[in-house]
Amino acid sequence: MTVSSRPHHVLPSLRAVNGARFLSAGALLLLSASAPAMAQGTALSLGDAARLAARQNGAVEVARTRIAAADARVLQRRGALLPDLAAGIQQAGRTTNSATFGFEFRDPTGRPLLNPNGQLIGPVRTIDMRYRLQQPLLDLGNVAKWRAAQSASAAVTAEVNAQADASAALAALAYVRAARSEAHVAARAADSTLAADLLRIARDQLQAGVGIALDVTRAQSQLAATHAQLIGARNDRDRALLELKRVLGLSLDAPLTLRDSLGGLPEEAAAVDERAVIAQAADSRADVRALMAQESSQQRALSAIRWERTPQLGLMVDQGVIGKSLGHLLPTYTWGVQMSVGLFDGFRREGRTQEQIAVTREVEAKLKDLRAQSALDVRAALLDIAGAREQLDAVRERLGLAEQEVAQAQERFRAGVAGNGDVIIALLSLNQARTLRVDALAMYQSARVSLARALGKVQELP
Repeated sequence: MTVSSRPHHVLPSLRAVNGARFLSAGALLLLSASAPAMAQGTALSLGDAARLAARQNGAVEVARTRIAAADARVLQRRGALLPDLAAGIQQAGRTTNSATFGFEFRDPTGRPLLNPNGQLIGPVRTIDMRYRLQQPLLDLGNVAKWRAAQSASAAVTAEVNAQADASAALAALAYVRAARSEAHVAARAADSTLAADLLRIARDQLQAGVGIALDVTRAQSQLAATHAQLIGARNDRDRALLELKRVLGLSLDAPLTLRDSLGGLPEEAAAVDERAVIAQAADSRADVRALMAQESSQQRALSAIRWERTPQLGLMVDQGVIGKSLGHLLPTYTWGVQMSVGLFDGFRREGRTQEQIAVTREVEAKLKDLRAQSALDVRAALLDIAGAREQLDAVRERLGLAEQEVAQAQERFRAGVAGNGDVIIALLSLNQARTLRVDALAMYQSARVSLARALGKVQELP
C-alpha cells in the first residue's frame, strides 16, 4: 500500500474513519517486517528454521555422535561370530629336570640312563611357526547379542530423531518470539510516527495562535514515552534474534532475516478430529518412537542373556612347523571340534536377567507415561489454538475501536474544540491494542507449533 504525500499538519493515515485516512495496524506490521527482508539477503521461514535446527542444532550433533558408537558395538558383536585367526613365530630355549618326568629311562641291563635324583636336560633351542584358527559353528548366544546390538543402534537413531524434533520445536518457538519482537518494533515505530506528527500539529497551532503550550508539552511527553518503548522493543528484538541464531547453530554474527512476519503467518487451520490426532500422536511422535525402539532393544538384550544357556559348538585348528633350526622343521598340527555348555556361573546370569527385566519394565512405564503426556499435549494445544482465535477476534475489534477513537480525537483537536489530551489518551489505547494484537498472534502461532510438536510434524511446518 502506498501512502500519499500529505500536509505536515495531518496525522499519518490509519484507515478511512470519519473522513480521515488510516492504515491498519496489520499493514504497518507487514510493511515494517518486509523492510529488513529486502535490506538483507538471508531469509528463513518458520519451517526453514525448524528444519535447519533439526539438522545442525548443537544438541542434535551431540546426539548424532552416539550413532557411531552404537554401530561400533554392532561390529564388535558381529565379530564374535567370525573366524579368529592368529599367526606367530617363536624362537625359544628351555631346560628340563629329568626327575620331573615321573618315570625313568633304563638300558637293557636295567640301569637308569639318567640320574634318579634328577639331571638337567638342555638347553634345547627351538623355532616354532604356526597359525591358530577358531571358528564358532553354533553360538546362538552371540547371535542374540548381535541382534540386540543392532536393535540398540536403531534405538539410538530413533533418539537422535527425537532430539531433532525437539530442537526443531525449540527453533520454531524461538522464531515466533523473534517475529513477535519485530512486530512490537513495528507497532512502536508506528506509535512514534503518530506522536511525532501530533507534536508538529501542536507546534503549528501554537505558532498560529490557535493552540496552547500545554498541548506542545503533552505531545513532547508522549513522543518521549513512545521513543523509550521503541528502544526497549528494538533491544528485545535483537536479543530474540541472537537466541534464534543460537538455537539454529548459526554464528551470532551471521546475517538473519525472518521471511515470515508475525502477521503473515497462517492464522486459519482446518478443523481436526481430536480423537484421531490423539491416536496419531500416540505412535507418530519421534520421542514415542524412540522409546518404542528402546523397549524393543531392551527386550532383545533380555533374550540375548537367556540364549547364553544354549550349547556352543566351535572348530579349532592349530597348525605349523617346529624344529631346532630353520633347515630341520617338521609339520605339526592340532585340530578339533568342541562343544561347551555353561552349567553354573554363581548366579551371575540370573542377576543380569533380573536387572534387564527391571530396565525393560522401566522403559515400558516411561512409554506409557509419554503416551499419556502426548494426549495431554494435543488437547492443550487444541485448547490454546481455540482460545487464541477467540482472543484474536476480540483484539481485532478492540483495535478497530482504538483506531476509530484516535480518528475522532484527531478531528476534535484539528477543529479546536478540544486539546490534544484526548488524542494522547486515544494513542495510549491504540498502543495497548496493538500490543495485545501482537501478543495474541504470538500465542496463536506458539499453539500451532505446540500442536505440530505433539503430532510429530514440527519439521513439516511451511
